[in-house]
Amino acid sequence: MPPPAPSSAPLALDTLAEGVRAGQRRALAKAITLVESTRPDHQEAAQRLLELILPSTGKAARVGISGVPGAGKSTFIEAFGLYLLSIGSRVAVLAVDPSSARSGGSILGDKTRMQRLSAAPEAFIRPSPSGGSLGGVARRTREAMLVCEAAGYDVIIVETVGVGQSEFAVASMVDFFLVLMLAGAGDELQGIKKGILEIADALAINKADGDNVRRAEQARAEYRGALRLFRHASPNWDPPVVTVSALQQRGMDTVWSIIQDHRDKLTASGELAAKRREQQLAWFWNMLDAGLKTHFLARPDVTELLPGIQTAVAEATLTPTEAARRLLALLTRSGAPAEAGEPRRMRTA
Repeated sequence: MPPPAPSSAPLALDTLAEGVRAGQRRALAKAITLVESTRPDHQEAAQRLLELILPSTGKAARVGISGVPGAGKSTFIEAFGLYLLSIGSRVAVLAVDPSSARSGGSILGDKTRMQRLSAAPEAFIRPSPSGGSLGGVARRTREAMLVCEAAGYDVIIVETVGVGQSEFAVASMVDFFLVLMLAGAGDELQGIKKGILEIADALAINKADGDNVRRAEQARAEYRGALRLFRHASPNWDPPVVTVSALQQRGMDTVWSIIQDHRDKLTASGELAAKRREQQLAWFWNMLDAGLKTHFLARPDVTELLPGIQTAVAEATLTPTEAARRLLALLTRSGAPAEAGEPRRMRTA
């Protein structure tokens, strides 16, 4: 099949960008699929698409939601999303599913867990496999968030898998970070990391219903006391602790009021704009680091030397630090003989 005409790709991207800005769900889904693709040609096209829609981004409230296992994140997000729809907002949920370490597959079950929200025409739910990236955060979640903003969604919710470093990764890309906690499970304060208390903009004790109300209020008091021990990242915000019931859809208005208050205060002080600028720069450096690593590992001299170096490290005949030093030395020298522990002479590109 002959290659397409040079002008066909830009024309298709223009059309896709127009569809995204018009809020067409099919165009939105297609655009996110494009930015999530790992194919080099798709990635190039995705960046061109993002440049086209970038002027239409930046207006949405970006909310990250995480929580301890069993805290009811999906139930809460559905209840919260339905509340936002009831007050006239358009909601996009980027729910990141953990990819299998063995097969690379993922469950992608968020649409089945949020049936009412996914059926609403003013809501958009996109389950994305994490692809094994840090903390279970999808590699292209940031780009997907921009696409949703360009499509006119007022609130973008990013749900984490709630394990490892995912909380910190999501907190670095949103305006407001909410952590869901579960009362009555015992050792509440033991089960939360100091770092989470420092980055959380609010804590919500979920499942505060039935016989659990008293325990939820007790946990609320304990967390309030714990938060006083740490200095929050923002000098203009004191993280509140509230009790909610996603099952009874109670407290959703309170959470939204807190998010709006946070946004108003940080906007007035200029902190929100500064925070987004810092996030953009951090994003740039993360992408640069990843790109440099990819290009370095693709060098012929590195691919020749790396297997022997890895074997030596695994067999404890070479320290990881010295192994890294030898590989990085390839950037500044050429034609040198292989050092001890290396399987054969190396050739530099």
